[in-house]
Amino acid sequence: MAMDSSYDAAVIGSGPNGLGAAIALARAGRKVLVREKAKTVGGSCRSAEITLPVFTHDICSTVQALAQISPFLKSLPLSEHGLELVSPPAAYAHPLDDGTAAVAYPSLSDTARTLGPDGPAWEKRMGPLLDAWERLVPDLLAPLRVPKHPLLMAGFGLRGLRSARGLAESWFAGPHARALFAGVSAHSILPLEWSATAAMGLVLAVSAHAVGWPFARGGSQKLSDALASYFRSLGGTIETGAPVENIDELSGAKAILCDLTPRQFIRIAGHRLPAGYRKRLEMFRYGPGAWKVDWALSDPIPWKAAACAKAGTVHLGGTFDEIADAERAPWEGRSAERPYVLLTQPTLFDPSRAPAGKHVAWAYCHVPHGSTFDMTDRIEAQVERFAPGFRDRIIGRSVMSPAALEHYNPNLIGGDITGGANLLSQLFTRPVARINPYSTPVAGLYLCSASTPPGGGVHGMCGYWAAQSALKRELR
Repeated sequence: MAMDSSYDAAVIGSGPNGLGAAIALARAGRKVLVREKAKTVGGSCRSAEITLPVFTHDICSTVQALAQISPFLKSLPLSEHGLELVSPPAAYAHPLDDGTAAVAYPSLSDTARTLGPDGPAWEKRMGPLLDAWERLVPDLLAPLRVPKHPLLMAGFGLRGLRSARGLAESWFAGPHARALFAGVSAHSILPLEWSATAAMGLVLAVSAHAVGWPFARGGSQKLSDALASYFRSLGGTIETGAPVENIDELSGAKAILCDLTPRQFIRIAGHRLPAGYRKRLEMFRYGPGAWKVDWALSDPIPWKAAACAKAGTVHLGGTFDEIADAERAPWEGRSAERPYVLLTQPTLFDPSRAPAGKHVAWAYCHVPHGSTFDMTDRIEAQVERFAPGFRDRIIGRSVMSPAALEHYNPNLIGGDITGGANLLSQLFTRPVARINPYSTPVAGLYLCSASTPPGGGVHGMCGYWAAQSALKRELR
């Protein structure tokens, strides 16, 4: 059945990028319909009780580091629609086996005090980037274009295009600073010897000092609900439980924006795509998957390094070399014996997510694409390594394999949580190399997912840029 032709645009998918695109169009005065397959909005930004009753867990995203810096999301009155962001005293921590931890505080000097002899080097290297942060962000979260501040971007590029290993070994001498940078760079889900892995580390490290790594009070669903509420206040319409099986269902719209990765896009729109473009989409490369575990806990995690309790996120994996080996493993088809583990502990700072005195936490590690090897024991062993007695506090557990993640959100192909591999060759050419990466050869048909620039993360910028493209063409 064709949609109501009174809509100017239709958006498929209600993740942050889909809702971002819808809001950008609605703010421009267009009438917009959002269709969502799931019964709730949010995509990978949703929450649910998946271990025990009254324990609220974020199914995928918890820490909204990029939401706080996104020029688009910052422009929205989301606090008027129920969103409250909570910022822990420290963005992230990285414990080592000797019982100490490197910790990223908002203050450079406070962070430096956790890094031993490398403290002054951290301040010296991060300070200039922090000073330039407000001018850098609009270019960092944009498609390939002439930057607004070319000299600043050139300076960042010279650093960011290096490997995380090369940068860490040239900037820092001791284990604490190198490990702290390894943990934050490993969010790239790439071997740390590969070019441009330093860029992810620099962006996330500086954002920790600039704005912190906040999360939504009550769960990430609150962020998605706020976006949906604001969109509706602009006159927008959202239909949940309404999958789109064929793009022709939306033929009444002047523009269709798809918060989908290439594989799903081909499934519903492949018959409309030129053969050459479709073939290029089929060559799009997805990255390693994630193996995720959620816990309901009787008490807080008993870290050996007490400073870890001040951080919303904890990176587990030991030294730089250990993390580097763990991050090479999925690209070599291996399941790391000692995986690099990303852990969040939101109830230390937002007790509304669990019954009084109880806690929730989750952790995941990177695994080969679509892996079925159960990493639960290895993840919990890494937590126990730095927090002896952790397992004794588990009162509920939920495990999500790459297949389970993809079932929950079909955009997470093979457990890939970033909409495609973060390869340098795909950095600005996702999903294919085009002057306008959001448009397709079919008039009025756009992609607005994390498979377009600037890539994964809760920032809504992929949707924003796709909407701007549609507004300049079909929706003028």
